[in-house]
Amino acid sequence: MANDGIGDPGGVQSYLEVVSAELQRRGHALAFLHVDERRTGAPSPIEGVPHFCVTQLGAEGAAAAALAWSPDVTFSHNMHALAVEELLMRVRPLVKMMHGYFGTCISGQKAHLFPSPVACARRYGLACGALYGPRRCGELSPAAFVRHASWAQRQRELFPRYSGVIVASAHMAAEYARNGVEPGKVLSNALFPTVARATRPAALPREFTVAFLGRMTRLKGGDVLVRAAAAAGRVLGAPPRLIFAGAGPARDEWEELARALGVSADFRGWVGEAALPALLREASVVAVPSVWPEPFGLVGLDAAGQGVAAVAFDTGGIRDWLEDGRTGRLVPPSRGATGLSAALVEAALHPDRLQQWRREAWEHAGRASVAAHVDRLLPMLERVQGSA
Repeated sequence: MANDGIGDPGGVQSYLEVVSAELQRRGHALAFLHVDERRTGAPSPIEGVPHFCVTQLGAEGAAAAALAWSPDVTFSHNMHALAVEELLMRVRPLVKMMHGYFGTCISGQKAHLFPSPVACARRYGLACGALYGPRRCGELSPAAFVRHASWAQRQRELFPRYSGVIVASAHMAAEYARNGVEPGKVLSNALFPTVARATRPAALPREFTVAFLGRMTRLKGGDVLVRAAAAAGRVLGAPPRLIFAGAGPARDEWEELARALGVSADFRGWVGEAALPALLREASVVAVPSVWPEPFGLVGLDAAGQGVAAVAFDTGGIRDWLEDGRTGRLVPPSRGATGLSAALVEAALHPDRLQQWRREAWEHAGRASVAAHVDRLLPMLERVQGSA
């Protein structure tokens, strides 16, 4: 297993921890190569196995130590140090899990911010460089543009050399196939809840409440949610109560917008894993108003595990876990706050329908297990091992 970070909070570290434990339970031996040094007191996502640190040993030293351990296959994740992957794949097959738009977008956000935030469906090419500044595709710095574009091009050059590419949704499989990865090398392998699934769906709260969880940036659409809640209030008599869990540069803007529009919004900051189930069970629905194409949208599946349905823009991989009219409501992004408001009003005015969505969401989360994910993962790892 290879990754830049070790012991950092976030989805990739949680993935490594849970999937590694399942692989070990099935009898596989693991080692962990990472770039960052292990911080004092910070846990490793893979305890009790050999660790090889690039910062301590250098790229060549860490790769040599890892290869001396004689792995059958390397399973790489958020590895920004592409030189490490190049060294490893010279000797052993390497399967890459693309947790984001690596090599298919200069900035990785796969969205334009100007004149208004909108998802980008463009295949990577020369036009991306021309649009980067005018459409605000990333940092407005020539040095940042050159740095990101150079890295994206180097990542693209590795596409033919990967023995396999794992993604979390059909949308991402199409994205990498469109950008030059052989379709036969791409496996769409849906994720699983990172929060323990409840033994039964949560009871519907007395007050209609909408939860937002995630990093607070323009791409996550929190401002759209606030406007949608204000519009829903004109139908419902009062805006639905909002709970925001997370942090980021847009928080102050969203708080001010909620005050200006008379929307009750409770901003709680980051919520730890232990407290997350209780927060989700306060919600009638979870909102995923992302204006960028989410590679998967794991927050919706975590909510489903508590029996909480979602209303979400139909972007990226969200439809892999949200079935419109069964586990929640998908909204065309082109309808913006108006469409999201209509979905909130529907959920608030039809509690029987909402209860059915919540139950079916909870049942779907039960089928989306780590065991099922590893069942789909292992054949690819074993196939590339056999072809080495």
